[in-house]
Amino acid sequence: MSTTVLDLATLERLLSAAVAAPSIHNTQPWRFRLAPDPATLELRAAAGRTLHHTDPTGRALHVSVGCALSNLRIAAAHHGWEPVARLLPRPGEPDLLATLRFGGPVRSPVAPELYDAVWRRHSSRLPYADRPLPTALLTELTETAHAEGARLSVPEPPEVDRLLRLTWEAEQRNRADGARAVESRRWVHGADDSALGVPPEAIGPQDYRERVPMRDFDAHRHPAVLPARSFEARPVLVVLSTAHDRRTDWLRAGQALERVLLVATAHGVRTSLLHQALEWPELRARLIRIPDDGRVHAQMLIRLGYGPEGPASPRRTARQTLELHDPRG
Repeated sequence: MSTTVLDLATLERLLSAAVAAPSIHNTQPWRFRLAPDPATLELRAAAGRTLHHTDPTGRALHVSVGCALSNLRIAAAHHGWEPVARLLPRPGEPDLLATLRFGGPVRSPVAPELYDAVWRRHSSRLPYADRPLPTALLTELTETAHAEGARLSVPEPPEVDRLLRLTWEAEQRNRADGARAVESRRWVHGADDSALGVPPEAIGPQDYRERVPMRDFDAHRHPAVLPARSFEARPVLVVLSTAHDRRTDWLRAGQALERVLLVATAHGVRTSLLHQALEWPELRARLIRIPDDGRVHAQMLIRLGYGPEGPASPRRTARQTLELHDPRG
């Protein structure tokens, strides 16, 4: 599809694609503003949706906004524009995380199945089948991350076991930390006008063998909420990382993450994010085993597999996220 006019209907479609991105606890920590140049959209951090205990540095917030930017780039290209993104364009405005200018005719059109995956992708926290992923697909996912300035590594089974143990340790720490537990529990609730957070039915079950550490959002206080089920015996995990760990790297990691998730979705593969160990600095440092220089920084641990789709979490509408005028006057 191609259009040359950024009318309101098209803008809403573009923003709907952006807000379909994943975000930590489904906080959707973004807001969009039309810049004075009508062909440029600003992506800003949403005040009040920062997880102060779980994400004190804002790293996960930046990754989430990077995911939204990735979807926006894909949607812009689908509609015929060349997406020109800038990260942290004005240092004096720390809440302005990126801008996207709708340039001339798109030079590299996106595959239709990638744009279609924007609308179909969501996390599935259900058990997957014990079925390996094709080597060709894992290679494609690795190349996808590389094209966005990130690295995707596919650990061997012994390393998978180690990563699962680190994630279990982080999950236990989260459950024991009262402030984090309260913060997580705040974002689990039924449908309401905010269209934020995770509905209880989307949390998913726990692994009764305690092998795959799914986040329980403090539901362990109410065990009946999370039934135990048998998860895959050989989980497929991949680690997304960057060479540096600056705010721009977090935004790039988010763009790479979303591209990886969309390619997986286009191939019929389900995904879920095991983020717990990234929330504890010493555990995050151990997610990547680098014996000497430590110049690789883990940004996400992704679980992939074939299985049921599972329920989706809500999303805010484009009109709820768009600021047509600068509220500062």
